[in-house]
Amino acid sequence: MAELVFFYGTLMTPFNRTGRLRVDEHLVSRGRGTMNAALFDLGIYPAAVPASEGKVWGEVYEMTHPAIVLQALDEIEGFRAEEPESSLYTRNLTPVTLEDGRTVAAWAYFYNAPLGRAQRIESGDYLEHLKVR
Repeated sequence: MAELVFFYGTLMTPFNRTGRLRVDEHLVSRGRGTMNAALFDLGIYPAAVPASEGKVWGEVYEMTHPAIVLQALDEIEGFRAEEPESSLYTRNLTPVTLEDGRTVAAWAYFYNAPLGRAQRIESGDYLEHLKVR
């Protein structure tokens, strides 16, 4: 079974982040998909939180070297497996629906801090919200 990861924010392709570029050689695009969550705009990046009433759009990638990719992403997202409750984001295996209707399990990072007055992105699509595509 392929190990997949789901990006819904600034790790998506249009942003060209340095952290993402470090692991790009270990990622193979599998297209776009959605996960059940609510998406919020925190200003410099978005935050997804689990929610049954919302869908968040993003990119799905197969990881050719999952340990390398997840270690780098954990660092970028502020996730510490030994202290998940105090991590900025938590990493969870979550169902993602691909554009062809299939559902797969992919790693996704969920925001784990107070949202404050963050605006909800009703479309669930960060790229559309920023008018990037």
